Amino acid sequence: MSEAGGIAGRIRTLPVEVRQYLLITGNYWAFTLTDGALRMLVVLHFHQLGYSPLEVALLFLFYEAFGVITNLVGGWLGARLGLNRTMNAGLALQIVALAMLMVPASVLTVPWVMAAQALSGIAKDLNKMSAKSAVRVLVPKNSPSAGSALYRWVAILTGSKNALKGAGFFLGGVLLSVVGFRGAVIVMAAMLIAVLALSLLRLKADLGRQNRKPKFREVFSSSRAVNVLSAARLCLFASRDVWFVVALPVFLYDQHGWSHWTVGGLLAIWVIGYGGVQTQAPRLTGLVKGEARGVTVFWALALAGLPALLALLPLAEVGWLVAGLLAFGVLFAVNSSWHSYLIVHYARADGVSMDVGFYYMANAMGRLAGTLLSGWVYQAHGLAACLWISSALVAASALMALALPRGARA
Repeated sequence: MSEAGGIAGRIRTLPVEVRQYLLITGNYWAFTLTDGALRMLVVLHFHQLGYSPLEVALLFLFYEAFGVITNLVGGWLGARLGLNRTMNAGLALQIVALAMLMVPASVLTVPWVMAAQALSGIAKDLNKMSAKSAVRVLVPKNSPSAGSALYRWVAILTGSKNALKGAGFFLGGVLLSVVGFRGAVIVMAAMLIAVLALSLLRLKADLGRQNRKPKFREVFSSSRAVNVLSAARLCLFASRDVWFVVALPVFLYDQHGWSHWTVGGLLAIWVIGYGGVQTQAPRLTGLVKGEARGVTVFWALALAGLPALLALLPLAEVGWLVAGLLAFGVLFAVNSSWHSYLIVHYARADGVSMDVGFYYMANAMGRLAGTLLSGWVYQAHGLAACLWISSALVAASALMALALPRGARA
């Protein structure tokens, strides 16, 4: 038997929940690879065409804004239709978004690109919400270690996804240099078509669909824990994107003369390392004992000082910036992975996709705010101002976490 055949045979002997988890993770990986590459393509290609940092940020306006709406509606759709359908719909929409960018350069106007990015934002959050919710549905519930198993499964899914997103940043920079913008988009669309075909054939029907039909008003969570955690998540992700999305790549390209693939490579290394740390988050957060609330506040405060320290250092010395970026990535990864576990822990067992969807709506609002601030603040005041705002947002996230309910153990 060939090695590939042997691997396929071993996969068939795994429990059905594990096989579905592996399929969902692979689906999520492929989508994330193209999503990261597309983001880097848009930032670098349109900045090269003469767009200002704020104009580049505005290209992502609909991407993030429609992500907010999608997370709100997507969780409700997942509960009514099944997570397999929402995940496959996300893949199909991403293929359409990529096809829109295959047009001649003369057609790539700002409104056209914003419309394509809107579809991509809908696609990304349908895919992510479906994957994160499916983990809660698939994890074995009767095991005495179900809680730790849930944390491990979430950490692996989230960490590996971010590693692939980092690889996507590098892929986007390389493809832009080698085959150009249009060629890169064609390559990514072809890959997603193959993934969608496999997903349609193999992904379990009606995954996560509720027996009753939930009303739309139920997407607004009544859980204090979910609402507080969502607000903290909004500030956490705005703190990253305010300097990472537009300000940092443009700063390295303009102020230090880095090439496309070098910028993409650095951001790729950062996100890959960030994803690797996320997979180890259960061990790292285990170093701090106590209530979940205290653990959440501790890791947020540990992160808050780093951007402020970076803002005080001479940013003309790129070594300081890179070292600070890597340190920020480690602490941000722990915070992000811990939050991702808490939401599936706090979510309702019946209707998990709606609580997760509401939470990731807040996540998308944070990315939207961070992206717009990244372009505007960098253009008006420079990278140091973006870093000060980042520090303030992390501190706000820590303060909000103080309102999490007492009693839940880490």
